[in-house]
Amino acid sequence: MDRREELTEFLKSRRARVRPEDLGLKVFNGRRRVPGLRREELAQASGVSADYYVRLEQGRADNVSQEILDAVSEVLGLDDAERDHLARLAKPVRRKRQRRAVQRIRPALQQLLNAMDGVPAFVLGHRMDVLAWNRLAAALVGDFAELPAKDRNMPRRVFLDESSREFYPQWDAVAAESVEYLRLYAGRYPDDPELAELVGELSIHSAEFRELWAQYGVKDKCFGVKVMHHQLVGELTLQYETFTLPDDPDQMLVTYSAVPGSDSDQALRLLASWTTPAPELPDREKSRFPSKAPELP
Repeated sequence: MDRREELTEFLKSRRARVRPEDLGLKVFNGRRRVPGLRREELAQASGVSADYYVRLEQGRADNVSQEILDAVSEVLGLDDAERDHLARLAKPVRRKRQRRAVQRIRPALQQLLNAMDGVPAFVLGHRMDVLAWNRLAAALVGDFAELPAKDRNMPRRVFLDESSREFYPQWDAVAAESVEYLRLYAGRYPDDPELAELVGELSIHSAEFRELWAQYGVKDKCFGVKVMHHQLVGELTLQYETFTLPDDPDQMLVTYSAVPGSDSDQALRLLASWTTPAPELPDREKSRFPSKAPELP
């Protein structure tokens, strides 16, 4: 992905959200060619020259200071995720163009997932690939073990699997969140070829994805509430939390939980009871209860 093009389109989309009247700027009569702030108006409100802002928006401003980025962010009303995204695009870290290594899960992390019996949990990698999950997550969201590795990806599921629209009653919100995180990741790693491949595939097969991607929204995955409709236990309203792993900032542990005593809590407990394996008998007991009947003489 072209960093300069990303920067240009991102700033244009943010300018379109702000009206000059909101900043106390005088609006001249006549039809405006673009919605929101003009470049000159944003430059004036940010305290920089119009020429400099044009070069900034086009990705031609070398060594842009953090103070200028902060001023532009303040005028545009950017949140923390959008400010970080702007900084990565305007002041990129120079990296060699290379294919990112395959992400792997530490055995201790998988053991932790397995121990979380009553909590659906899984680990997402960059591009929202599902790297690991526990038994209850498979029962709730779907068993990723049955899918090819390439298809263990949340955006692919949301946009290319028709059943996701029934599973997520608030599908529009889930779809927007998925695209916003992908866009944030694109700002961190603009030279990631697998991301370009994923975006291209989703753009070809999903008109909704193309529309959302063109809006240049960015959002980090953190916490919130998600509604799911499970075919066996019905509708669940679950709270999700996201924890970035200290040894790899591109890996996130995602957990779901329900409000204690709620209908969703009861449904989640019921689902968990169906996925609990039978207790393992000690060796001395196994001899008393053979797995199959002995053969008759």
